[in-house]
Amino acid sequence: MSSMNGAPFTADWADRVRALARGELVPVDPRPAATVLLLRDPGAGEAAGPAVHMLRRRASMAFAAGAYAYPGGGVDPRDERPVRWAGPPLEWWAGALGVPAGQAQAVVCAAVRETFEESGVLLAGPDGSSVVADTTGADWEADRVALVAHDLAFADFLAARDLVLRSDLLAPWARWITPEFEQRRYDTWFFLALLPPGQRTRDVSGEADRTVWLRPAEAVDGHASGEMAMLPPTLATLRSLLPYDRAAAALAAAADRDLTPVIAHASLDEEGRVVLTWPGHDEFSGEPS
Repeated sequence: MSSMNGAPFTADWADRVRALARGELVPVDPRPAATVLLLRDPGAGEAAGPAVHMLRRRASMAFAAGAYAYPGGGVDPRDERPVRWAGPPLEWWAGALGVPAGQAQAVVCAAVRETFEESGVLLAGPDGSSVVADTTGADWEADRVALVAHDLAFADFLAARDLVLRSDLLAPWARWITPEFEQRRYDTWFFLALLPPGQRTRDVSGEADRTVWLRPAEAVDGHASGEMAMLPPTLATLRSLLPYDRAAAALAAAADRDLTPVIAHASLDEEGRVVLTWPGHDEFSGEPS
């Protein structure tokens, strides 16, 4: 595996870029996906600044193995099924995310579903002004496992428990699309959310071998020291949180975020070496080592 600024790259990237340049590689259509930066403010005696929940993906994973990331994953086609909804209407979400209303709902549902599947945190409640206080019981765990196995649709899960999806607890933050030369591609929306009162994250993700709460500065330093591998979107979103001393301040800033998709462009220099350019993120641009 090669790397650029600590971000992991599969060994065949350069060959795939050359094949793309020669017209021998047809790009894979990116799969819609959602990921959530769960935030919590520091407790008494803790360092200042909000912490973010992160998972280290297992070395056996086909995508981003060994890299730190946030709870998230691909959209399930069933995520478009109607659910009880609180917060901005679908028309607002469609405009914010830049997709049709049906896809906007699917992306938001995927964000909430994947957060529950991978951390045990559920952004839903009995009504539009409350949130489930505890999701640690055996019955909750059985439902979570069924969701992960695709034996249970998220809409059916919410309906059976008479729960309302709290879309107002999510704040759209960024959008990144996997480069065209990658074998697995995702069109991923990043959201912020505050850890609901009474709930706690659990180390339940089958895709992760470690979970941790870190202040963004700590995570960025961990990457700089070589201790924490991260893909560019993860590192970029962590750096974007550095100016905020409280989670509420970051959530409030989401209204001004630019959700123009970020996608790397690959080219070959005069000597045939691969060069990557990330618009708006020059820190990731250059030649993989």
